[in-house]
Amino acid sequence: MPSYTAPVKDMQFVLHHVLKVQASPIAGYSDLDEGFTSAVLEEAGKVASEVLAPLNATGDREGCHLENGVVRTPKGFDAAFAAMKEGGWTALDCDPEYGGQGLPYLMGTAVGEIFVSANMAFNMYQGLTHGAYSAIHAHGTPEQKAKYLPKMVSCDWTGTMNLTEPHCGTDLGMMRTKAEPQADGSYKITGQKIFISAGEHDLAENIIHLVLAKAPGGGEGTKGISLFIVPKFLVNEDGSLGARNAVAVGKIEEKMGIHGNATCVMNYDGATGWLLGDLHKGMKAMFTMMNEARLGVGLQGYAVAEAAYQNAVAYAKDRLQGRDVTGVKNPEGPADPLIVHPDIRRNLMDQKSFVEGARALTFWAAHLIDRYHRAEDMAADGLVGLLTPVIKGFQTDKGFEMAVQAQQVYGGHGYIEEWGMSQFARDARIAMIYEGANGVQALDLVGRKLAADGGKHVMAFFEMVRAECKAHDGDDRMKAFTDALKTASKQLQAAGMYFMQNGMKNPNAALSGSYDFMHLMGHVCMGLMWTRMAKAAYEALDAGAADKDYLQTKVATGRYYMARQLPACGMHLARIESGADPVMALAAEAF
Repeated sequence: MPSYTAPVKDMQFVLHHVLKVQASPIAGYSDLDEGFTSAVLEEAGKVASEVLAPLNATGDREGCHLENGVVRTPKGFDAAFAAMKEGGWTALDCDPEYGGQGLPYLMGTAVGEIFVSANMAFNMYQGLTHGAYSAIHAHGTPEQKAKYLPKMVSCDWTGTMNLTEPHCGTDLGMMRTKAEPQADGSYKITGQKIFISAGEHDLAENIIHLVLAKAPGGGEGTKGISLFIVPKFLVNEDGSLGARNAVAVGKIEEKMGIHGNATCVMNYDGATGWLLGDLHKGMKAMFTMMNEARLGVGLQGYAVAEAAYQNAVAYAKDRLQGRDVTGVKNPEGPADPLIVHPDIRRNLMDQKSFVEGARALTFWAAHLIDRYHRAEDMAADGLVGLLTPVIKGFQTDKGFEMAVQAQQVYGGHGYIEEWGMSQFARDARIAMIYEGANGVQALDLVGRKLAADGGKHVMAFFEMVRAECKAHDGDDRMKAFTDALKTASKQLQAAGMYFMQNGMKNPNAALSGSYDFMHLMGHVCMGLMWTRMAKAAYEALDAGAADKDYLQTKVATGRYYMARQLPACGMHLARIESGADPVMALAAEAF
């Protein structure tokens, strides 16, 4: 059975050497001293390795079962969920006014990584709840907040998001779910939603569904969509649970992975709901939840890869296979361990350099969210908007790829279920699809985010990269990083210029290159992170830090990414500049 250990040292490096959180003027960051963050992360790591990780494989094998309208989660999930609640983990970065601990979003992100790595399917029950909490917190009335948020913060009640219908996914303007206004101010919600993660289960007293539906007078398309709070059980004025609402699970989907999470078909048959936010402005309210979820899914991409990588490294060090071509390394044994072979090293270095770079990028994005919410930094909000499709799309594509590479280290054993590597690959695969398939993320990036606010956010990003490179002029140690980053950034800018010159007269020229642009920008983001991490490592070494081996390893890992991964930017640019003709050459009948 696979094991997992929280990478606390690496998290601490990003928090304190790269982001330098305690020196930040952001409210609450001054409390994040190394002793405090270490204690939080170490304790989360214990919960992850001792409680959650042992349930990962069993939850995968057992799955969820529908019995008389109630979903039964895998054995042990109820006790684990109770432990999460009792430990206050569900309330970590929530508003103290509603029972939260009020820690920065960054700390919730770091702890979230640990729990996802240990058991992705399990963590989704509380992860979706946090997103629903955020939507109600941002758009709810004072009465709605008081009624729902305390129980959602504690996860006595969980939450969901209901968007997709059988005939429409991304194209939400086609939805058919209706909301009929009632005299008492409520609405009757009727329709069917599919692919609802944690839509029904036995872990909480109540489930608060956030449902997109069309109310009268809204017009066609997404402009007519509103968002509604539809609880499984109605809530009485005194906060107690009342009658069962007219919402029921139709079936549980049979999925490729994340078997421990119930993915449900939900049927609304005149269920009572209440408007959340403004009428006919449901997409604005839902995007509060969706954007948080997309960053969370980007985190899932590298968090599952982290767990797979840890086990692949252990296997490569233990498994004896062949001899080192430069000389025997294990003379007492019949063969040398796998890790002596260059191709195994390449495989593991791909994984290590991706996971550590993605962690830094995700933590930086979480830091930007804190800058926006706690310091009202609008530029940070704009930058997060630009980065969100990149983090979601690039990191989940690469996260799945790295999980497969970890599986490859095992050879034939990687294909055998008892070793657990198959589950990492199967679980990671969904992250490329849900919360907006990655092709949609690429279209969002190129079609909307680049031009947002007159393009000032992408220009600010380019300036940030330029300033980072210039800051190291004259430092020969940083040359391998800055030279590679400069080249990659110029290639990204060239791709953007191609879109500007060709996109208006031929939109397909931009759309055909959008996926490559997303990956090109993902690599540049990772290059920026590795440049910052190398700088931080050298600063620590110059200051006489005790853990020289760790810091030197960090620099070497970064050099690998800059030398072996960043050159992919040139390939992506070449694809983009080939235009739409190769992509659109065939008539539909020719496929």
